Amino acid sequence: MPDHARSSDAAVQAQLDRLWALSPGADVLGLERITRLLARLDDPHLQLPPVFHVAGTNGKGSTCAFLRAALEAAGYRVHSYTSPHLVRFNERIRLSGTLIDDATLADLLAEVLDVAGGIGASFFEVTTAAAFLAFSRTPADACVVEVGLGGRLDATNVLAAPVVCGIAALGMDHEAFLGDTLTKIAAEKAGIAKPGVPLVTMSYPDEIAAVIADRAAAAGAPLIAQQRAWNERANGAVIEYLDAEGSLTLPLPALFGAHQAGNLALATAMLRHQRALVVPADAIARGAQNVFWPARLQRLSAGPLVDLAPRGTAVWLDGGHNASAGQALAQAIPHIGLEDGLTLILGMLANKDPRGFLEPLAPLVDCLIAVPVPGHAYHAPEDLASVAGSLGIRMYTAAPDVAAAMRQLTAKAGHPRSDILLIAGSLYLAGDVLRRNDEAPS
Repeated sequence: MPDHARSSDAAVQAQLDRLWALSPGADVLGLERITRLLARLDDPHLQLPPVFHVAGTNGKGSTCAFLRAALEAAGYRVHSYTSPHLVRFNERIRLSGTLIDDATLADLLAEVLDVAGGIGASFFEVTTAAAFLAFSRTPADACVVEVGLGGRLDATNVLAAPVVCGIAALGMDHEAFLGDTLTKIAAEKAGIAKPGVPLVTMSYPDEIAAVIADRAAAAGAPLIAQQRAWNERANGAVIEYLDAEGSLTLPLPALFGAHQAGNLALATAMLRHQRALVVPADAIARGAQNVFWPARLQRLSAGPLVDLAPRGTAVWLDGGHNASAGQALAQAIPHIGLEDGLTLILGMLANKDPRGFLEPLAPLVDCLIAVPVPGHAYHAPEDLASVAGSLGIRMYTAAPDVAAAMRQLTAKAGHPRSDILLIAGSLYLAGDVLRRNDEAPS
C-alpha cells in the first residue's frame, strides 16, 4: 500500500523522494531488514525511555492518545510514534509531546537513508528507524509506539523490552497480510508479546481469546485480560474501572463514541499494570478529559470546506473504514445530536469492504454521496452508491469530491434535510478534508 507521503518543506520532500526511490514500493513484513538497518545506526531502539507498545485493528491510535494524555498529565515528557499521518508526515513523530520540526525530520531521514543501501527497507521501516533514532537522542520519560500493521512482523516489533504491551479491538482488515480469519489476525497482533512484559487485552470471543492466551504463554508474557484481570463499565456520566488494585471512577472521555470508553479503559489497564512510571488516578482522569485524536468522530470547525455545507449542519469526520468501525459509528451517531437523519459522504480505498462498513450504518443514513479518495486507488463512487442502494439507503449519488458533495447538499438538489453530516471511509480522505478545511493536526 503506497503511503503517498508529501511535504510542503523542500528538504523533507527531497528525502521522501529518496525514500520512494529506495523502498520496494510495497508492504513487505518481517524484522530482518529493520534489524539490519537499526544495527547500522547503533541500535537506537535499545536506548529508549520506557516504551508502551499498542497493537489492534480499531482503537489502537486512540489508546495511544489516551496513554500520552495521561502520562503528560502526570508531568512526564512523552515521545510518540503513530501512523498513518493525516495532513503532514510530521504527525507521526512527536518528540517530548511536540510534532517533529521539518529541519530535524529532513536530517533524520537523510541520516537513515544514507546507511540504508542494499537492505531493501520499506517506507515504514525507514521511518520507524528515523523515529527511534530521534527518540534515542531527545530526552523524555516515556515512549508510546503504535504498531503499523499486524504485530508479529511489524517493524516496531524490534522493541525487545517494552514496559507493557496492549491489544485494542480486533476486526477484519489487511487480510492479504494478516490472514483471512479473526483467529489468524489475532495471532499476528499477539505477536508483540514479550517475555515478562504484561500483555493487556480487551474482551474477545472465546476462540480469539484462546489464541491470544496461547501466544502470550508461548512468549512468557503475563496476560492481563479484560473480565479476568480488569474490567470497566459506563455508568451514566462516568466510567467505572476495576482491577486487583482497586477501582477508579473516570470521566467520559473527550473523544466521542461508546467505544472510546473501552479504549480509555485499556490505556488505564496498561498504565496500572506497568511498574516503570507512577501515573496517579487523577492524571488518568485529566488525560481523558483533555485528549484529542483527530479524525476519530471529530466535529469540524468553521473553515473553507465546512462553510460549503448547508447552514446549521454539524459536520463530523471519521477515518473509519472497516466493519468494526461501521458498528462503532452506528452506536455513536445517535448520541451526537442526530434528529433529522444522517447524510454520509463516503470515500473508500479499493482494498476495503464497503458493504461491511455500511451495513450497520445504513439504517441511520437518509442520503449517501460517494466520492473518490484523492491520490489513492479507491472504489469508484458509482459502485459505492450502488452498494448504498442495495442496503436500502433511500437516496444515493456520487460527486467528484467532498466540496462538490457539500455544494450539492447546499443547493438542495432533492436531498433530504439532515442535521448531521458525516464524512468517513478512509483516513486518507480524512486527511484531505482536514487540509482543505485548514485544520491540520498540530
